[in-house]
Amino acid sequence: MAEPESTFAGAIDAHTHLMPPRLMRAIRESLSASMGWEFPHPADRDGVETVLREAGVAEYVVLPYAHRPGVARELNEWVIETTGASERAVPFATVHAGDEDPRAVAQAAFDGGARGLKFHCPVQGFGPADQRIEGALTAAAERDRPALFHAGSGPASLDSPHVGAEAFERVVEQHPDLRVACAHLGTYDWSAFVGLAREHDTVFLDTAFACSPTAADTAAAVGVDYEPDDVPDAVFEELAGQILYGSDYPNVPHPYADERRRLLARSLSATATEQLFRGAAERFLGR
Repeated sequence: MAEPESTFAGAIDAHTHLMPPRLMRAIRESLSASMGWEFPHPADRDGVETVLREAGVAEYVVLPYAHRPGVARELNEWVIETTGASERAVPFATVHAGDEDPRAVAQAAFDGGARGLKFHCPVQGFGPADQRIEGALTAAAERDRPALFHAGSGPASLDSPHVGAEAFERVVEQHPDLRVACAHLGTYDWSAFVGLAREHDTVFLDTAFACSPTAADTAAAVGVDYEPDDVPDAVFEELAGQILYGSDYPNVPHPYADERRRLLARSLSATATEQLFRGAAERFLGR
C-alpha cells in the first residue's frame, strides 16, 4: 500500500491566493483583526510555489476577488501576468457585480488566459444569483470556464445575507452547463451543498479550511458546532470526482501540511483519494 504522502504527490490545490502586496496586506490585517490569526507563510509567487512544490503539489489554482467595483480588470491583469511564467499556476479571474460591464471584464480576462471565475460573496457583497453577474457567468459557460463561489457561511460569514445553498442552487438551475464550485465544502451548511452535488454533476465542493485542524476552533468562535470529521468518509466516496482538494494557502494560520494530513488520515479508497487530490480538479477545469 502506498504511503499517504506518496498518494498526495502530484496533487492539484484548487484553492490558493496570490494578490498584489498592498491588497494581500489588507486582507491579512482584516483577518488578523477579526479572527486573531497570524500568517507565517510567504505571500509572493516564488515563496508560495516553493512551499507547494515541496509539499508535492503539481499545480495550484489562483483565486482573486475584487472587493469593490472598478478594480477587477487591473487585479485580473496582475494575476495573469504574475502567473504567466509559472508552469504550476492556474489563474482565475474575478468580476464585481458593480462593475460597469461584468461580461466584458470576464471576457477580457479569458482572452488573457484566465481559466475560470472566482466570487467571494460575503466580501464582495452580492450573492451567487445576483442578476448583475449573469453576463459574466454566461461568458464563462460559452468559454467552458468554471466558476468558484464562496457561497457558504464558513469560516466567518454567518451574518452575511449573500450566502446559502438556495441562492447557489439558482445559479445551477440558471446555468445547467456551467461547472460551479462552492468553497469550503459549503460550511457551515455543508449537508445542503452536498445534497446539491448529489443532484447535479456540474456542482463541485472544495475542502479549503473546512477540513483544517483549526476549523472546529473557528466554528466555535463564531458560535457554530462544526467538526470536520462530522463530514463522513462516505461523502468523499459518493462524490468522488466532485470534491476538490483546496488549502486556502497562504492565508491560513496553520502549517500547509496540517490540512492535507487530516484528509490523508481518512479511510478513503484509492479511487476517492485520486479524485480528491487530482481527478476532480481536472474535471472542474474542463480538461
